Amino acid sequence: MDDLDGQQQQDKLKSSANGLSQSEALRRLAQYGSNELAEKKTNQFLKLLTYFWGPIPWMIEAAVLLSAVAQHWPDFAIILLLLLANAVIGFWEEHQAGHAIAALKAKLAMKAQVKRDGHWTTLESRDLVPGDVIHLRLGDIVPADARLLDGDPLQVDQSALTGESLATMRQCDDAVFSGSIIRRGEIDAMAYATGANTFFGKTAELVQAAASVSHFQQAVLKIGNVLILLAVALVSVIITVALLRGDPLLTTLQFALVLTVAAIPVAMPTVLSVTMAVGARLLTKQGAIVTRLAAIEELAGVDVLCSDKTGTLTQNTLTLGDPFSVRSSSLDSSSGDRDPDLVIMTAALASRSDNKDPIDRAVLDGLGDPQRLDGYELVHFQPFDPVHKRTEATVRGLDGLEFKVTKGAPQVILALSANRAEVSAAVDRAISEFAARGFRSLGVARTDTQQQWQCLGVLPLFDPPRDEAKATIATAHQMGVTIKMVTGDQLPIAQETAEKLGMGSMILDASGFGATTADQSKRLEESIEKADGFAQVFPEHKFQIVDVLQQHGHIVGMTGDGVNDAPALKKADCGIAVSGATDAARGAASIVLMQPGLSVIIEAIKASRKIFQRMNSYAIYRIAETLRVLLFMTVSILVFNFYPVSAAMIVMLALLNDGAILSIAYDNVHVSSDPERWNMRTVMGIAAALGAIGVVSAFGLFYLAERVFHLDRAHSQTLMYLKLSVAGHLTIFLTRTRGPFWSIRPARVLLLAVCGTQLVATLIAVYGWLMTPLGWGWALVVWGYALAWFLVNDRLKLMAYSILSPQLHSD
Repeated sequence: MDDLDGQQQQDKLKSSANGLSQSEALRRLAQYGSNELAEKKTNQFLKLLTYFWGPIPWMIEAAVLLSAVAQHWPDFAIILLLLLANAVIGFWEEHQAGHAIAALKAKLAMKAQVKRDGHWTTLESRDLVPGDVIHLRLGDIVPADARLLDGDPLQVDQSALTGESLATMRQCDDAVFSGSIIRRGEIDAMAYATGANTFFGKTAELVQAAASVSHFQQAVLKIGNVLILLAVALVSVIITVALLRGDPLLTTLQFALVLTVAAIPVAMPTVLSVTMAVGARLLTKQGAIVTRLAAIEELAGVDVLCSDKTGTLTQNTLTLGDPFSVRSSSLDSSSGDRDPDLVIMTAALASRSDNKDPIDRAVLDGLGDPQRLDGYELVHFQPFDPVHKRTEATVRGLDGLEFKVTKGAPQVILALSANRAEVSAAVDRAISEFAARGFRSLGVARTDTQQQWQCLGVLPLFDPPRDEAKATIATAHQMGVTIKMVTGDQLPIAQETAEKLGMGSMILDASGFGATTADQSKRLEESIEKADGFAQVFPEHKFQIVDVLQQHGHIVGMTGDGVNDAPALKKADCGIAVSGATDAARGAASIVLMQPGLSVIIEAIKASRKIFQRMNSYAIYRIAETLRVLLFMTVSILVFNFYPVSAAMIVMLALLNDGAILSIAYDNVHVSSDPERWNMRTVMGIAAALGAIGVVSAFGLFYLAERVFHLDRAHSQTLMYLKLSVAGHLTIFLTRTRGPFWSIRPARVLLLAVCGTQLVATLIAVYGWLMTPLGWGWALVVWGYALAWFLVNDRLKLMAYSILSPQLHSD
């Protein structure tokens, strides 16, 4: 239908510039369906089956088959239970995480201005139907394929659809496609295709989104690979020795497989997804919606945050001050207004209340009586755009004559004005005086009887700092995060605001970021790293600032709200779209703020650091436990020719561990005073120390049971099972703190999960389910022995931290 002209299309769609009625729109919604691409629905049963496919499930399934062949039915039952439990837990938690993320993203549903029943209303884009009249303006993502109605030309960015690097001009009767971004202009359009029928919808199936993996996820997955290789290597040694000794092949293979399953990080994907989903929900409560889960981990490491001034550091509630006016004798003003009043009146005529623009609102509020605009007819209005940096209106006055009015950047207004030679010195002086007091300046002009622009004066606008901004910036500095202010305002205004907020006085003027020599470029990079903020910033400067800081080893967060901020938001390690951002900025960002202010970002950083610490605790715990079990089992078999625990015991150890460790996603942690970085040396060192001492303590108990108390092998196996279970779970209380284990109280859910699983493990050992009964007396001995070593391990952990990471303060 996009080859029809405007009138033909309106006739075909049975619509007009007045849009559709609500009843007709609902009828068409039922006919055409929602304006969204149908997601491929996954069969949940087939999804569940995928958890039985892969290297880890294959090993467990092989162990099940070997148990059946060997007719070890207790082992068969417990291994099968492990297989089912891992699949169901993983499936359910991923299902829940998917629902949580879908609910969060639903809050970011694109909106569209639509004319229904002759009135403009804001609807979700998914409710658009062919024939709807929509309003497009700067920063909007076009919600459906549409044809432009009467109005000024638009500049449209179609790079995401066509690969064109340059924005293209579109005018009346031209088509614009869903997914395009409005770069300049404002106009009405009629939707003619929605959902899968759009240009974007027809080509979407050709596009595959690549899922990015964060630095932290890469590190954790590397740990998993190392553990799997270690497990396979040691198990291979066990199998080789057992076969040389003439042990039964089936029993050896079954035990080796079960040991491998117990050692490798079966629960790692589930723990990752649960922790990230829980973190995303917590951030939402604080007004930050995560659109890319990996951003939570990146945010934990952010050490430089480039923050917008307006609305983030300031209140974005502009107040109009006393205007500066120049003589207006060249104007034929019949209103009798004094010059200052004429400046405000002219600026008000160049404003629109329905734009919800803070500058327009401040000017109209400063007018006092809105009835002063009665009798003036707006003939044409050209909205603000980043290129022209001004608004312009054609107005028919009280005398019936037409004239033009404009307001915008003072330098732009001066360059436009015929009287600039007379007034530029006075205007520049006024701008400097306003800037020194922290005021932004707004130039105002109108045409005279010869249709030449005449500068009338300057309006001062003041945007006060947010009440909490100064304290929030101080908190950020204490957390090791440097806040760099980024603003398009003039240098004196930026310096004044920075001084009030206690940010530092080194503000760079970004207008000097142009072409430089190699030597100058190096000095500029050093200046960017040392700067406290940047003034007169354009979008391309933001990208350059992020790039320079990243090259100097910083993890950078960048805030933005406009369509032109999208490249910098994409470039930053963590792009943050602030409250009220355009659809284009929100689409490029990893985190979208639903509330204004810097405090939301700082709270999000705190939350992300907590999440990082939980993942760090889990990684150390998982490595330590793998080393403990693998080394103890390998040495026992190779040196003592004795299996210290049975295959069923190993499976129960893994089952209880996996069930309890999920609760670490809810654990209490202290916020680190420094950005979190993945320190593999420390993680591996602490885990190795805890794993090694765990092997020593296990052999200590084994020696007591065999040589001192002369227990038979069956009772010794039950004793060692209970010791490995209790000591293993106590390890999580060591790894969750960098200081003494009591320095942070564990979350109730973690405490209950661990106590619950250990109660089950103790009852199994005491009453002998699938093993020889141990009795309460020996069970208490094991608990006392494990707790004593727990205290020793805690001291060892503190010593290891002091050697590996002396800069870390205890919690």
